[in-house]
Amino acid sequence: MIKLKYLAQFLMFCWSTFAAGKIFTVTGIRPWTDYQSKQPLGWIVDVAITADKTPYKHKDGETGSNLYEKLSFKCVKQPTVGISDEVVPVNPVATIYGDYRNNLSVKCDAVVLASAVTAPAGKEKN
Repeated sequence: MIKLKYLAQFLMFCWSTFAAGKIFTVTGIRPWTDYQSKQPLGWIVDVAITADKTPYKHKDGETGSNLYEKLSFKCVKQPTVGISDEVVPVNPVATIYGDYRNNLSVKCDAVVLASAVTAPAGKEKN
């Protein structure tokens, strides 16, 4: 079997499709700093998925969703949201990573109340 290199850069992750049918609820807000330099980069808004109506493709006999799973939005602007607020990221860029491709990194310009936005939009990246 031939092992090709650099294939991951051709995988696309569609944030708007992933986010459709989901509600993201704030569970925490903390500073985002560069790991090496310790310089501030912005803010991390931790969220839980508190509603997930996404129609996932399952293997036979399997069921599941991402309900109550946690993820973080890394944003440059200081958020004006609080714990328990339902939010969406503004101009998200999501990247899948990890050995099993089951981790998601989401960087965005800001995080705003979901009630202020009609539909999530974003840039797509592997």
